[in-house]
Amino acid sequence: MLPFTHAQFVFVFALYNGVIWPLQWVAQAAGILMLLLQWRPSSDRDRVGIVVLASMWIWTGLAYHIVFFSLINPAATLFGMLFVLEGLLLAEAGLRGRLVFGKTNGLGRALGWALLVYAVIGYPALGLLLGERALELPAFGLTPCPVVLATLGMLLLATGPTRNWLFLIPVAWALIGGSAAVLLRVPQDWPLLVSPALLAIVAIHQRLQRGFAAKLVGRR
Repeated sequence: MLPFTHAQFVFVFALYNGVIWPLQWVAQAAGILMLLLQWRPSSDRDRVGIVVLASMWIWTGLAYHIVFFSLINPAATLFGMLFVLEGLLLAEAGLRGRLVFGKTNGLGRALGWALLVYAVIGYPALGLLLGERALELPAFGLTPCPVVLATLGMLLLATGPTRNWLFLIPVAWALIGGSAAVLLRVPQDWPLLVSPALLAIVAIHQRLQRGFAAKLVGRR
């Protein structure tokens, strides 16, 4: 049982969006930039993309969770701290070159692009098509669920020694925040709710591929 009602949830979004307006347009432009950087990745572009993503986690943790969402949910302060932690971890990995893009392929790459494009473009577009008012819409880059969807997509497109650890907090939020798809009637969050299962399928598929490739090499 949630400690707040659907009406309270929507009110907090409306209040938050009204206070930060027109920052939503800046965040949306940053999302388009992330897509463009992924289209032609390089070491410098990788750093920029990850730092932009990290800043979204830190902002969402501090501004949305701790300042606004905590008005109706006592757990929001903890959520905010975890979001800030994920942002710092992403920034550290990006600035030190521990995440590299442009080297993935197959199912993981396809799902990564699908989640990233959906988070940046599909999520807000679907909300508007479903009749949500702009000030009540979870804004990309400034609210938890679109940020987590984009992060899952980015991490699927990345390789690096710390990548798997960076999945932990986003997947945890996918399970917690994804419940909004049902409990709070937010249809845009359905991909978030099923994303852990999709990630598991990708991981199993990649492991099978590596095992098959190792057997082929062993037979030669």
